[in-house]
Amino acid sequence: MGISNLVATLAIIWAGLSATEVVGALLGLVYVVLVIGQSRACWVAALLSTAVYLSIFYAARLYMQAALQAFYMVVAVYGYWAWRSTEAGTALPVSRASWRLQGVGALLVVGASVLTARWLAAETGSTEPMLDSLTTWGSVFATWLVAKKKIENWPWWLVIDSLMLLLCWRAQLYPSMILYALYLALVLIGWRQWQADLAKQSLVEAELS
Repeated sequence: MGISNLVATLAIIWAGLSATEVVGALLGLVYVVLVIGQSRACWVAALLSTAVYLSIFYAARLYMQAALQAFYMVVAVYGYWAWRSTEAGTALPVSRASWRLQGVGALLVVGASVLTARWLAAETGSTEPMLDSLTTWGSVFATWLVAKKKIENWPWWLVIDSLMLLLCWRAQLYPSMILYALYLALVLIGWRQWQADLAKQSLVEAELS
């Protein structure tokens, strides 16, 4: 694609931007940045972002994604509570999820996705029943891993955000598509940062034992 064609394409995308979608995308970006730094304020950004995206995805007839935003709002409240500091001043540490837990999670995600995709295809006007369902249930499990501060949430998000990038492109949600492209870069940064934090925790525990 030539420079002139690229500029013309970007101009068309800019002209079609929804202010609501831009706000939701920016809040989502703030959420991920705060998660990387393990800031409890990330859950406040998550609550605001998901409230915005609930209406966006419903209008786009991505009903599973809309339902997912409602779930996110509940998890945001739980996450804010779970990440609190104790009276001793310690916060929830980064930890690992077992392969067994992730295997069970993967089976549940696939099974639930097949069931809801069939229902969406038969009973609603969903534009992407399987992709909508798979990213929704995968996000449910990955978000639970984040709330528990399991480092394995990052590779899960790597896959989910790649699928969401495709989903938003097909639904012509271009600001969200850009957001998920940025998410992919932030996932790699977050994964590396949490690995460093986990290594520090292990070193401190070894010194105390």
